[in-house]
Amino acid sequence: MENKDFDENCIFCKIVKKQLPSNIVYEDENFLAFLDINPVNKGHTLVIPKKHKKHLLEENDETLQEYLKVVKKVAIAVKKATNAGGINVMNNIEKTAGQVIFHTHIHIIPRFENDGLKLWPGKPYEKEEEKKELETKIKENIK
Repeated sequence: MENKDFDENCIFCKIVKKQLPSNIVYEDENFLAFLDINPVNKGHTLVIPKKHKKHLLEENDETLQEYLKVVKKVAIAVKKATNAGGINVMNNIEKTAGQVIFHTHIHIIPRFENDGLKLWPGKPYEKEEEKKELETKIKENIK
């Protein structure tokens, strides 16, 4: 019988099953946190649910509630351990947004003064009508 909670081709599922080495900083029954193998800054940590889902939008609400508590706990620990001035908590959904591993994960990235990481260069709306139209469409799609 197929186990939908585990994808044998997923690198993060293999880390959960301890089939691949990792530097685990937190683990409980449902979640795992480990150092990113290709960190933006030292201490860059990934927090994942142990059950395989493609991304955050596929997770159920109960899992998300517990997930956010774990992310907060790990983010506080990363900030303290690295003496970071701040933390980015980030999630990429789908390839277009930069998702590389298709298993739900949140990045906790410690930030330091003048670390060179740039986010959101900004692309202002050209017309107020365009912004108003998007506001309306988004509101219509919220369930």
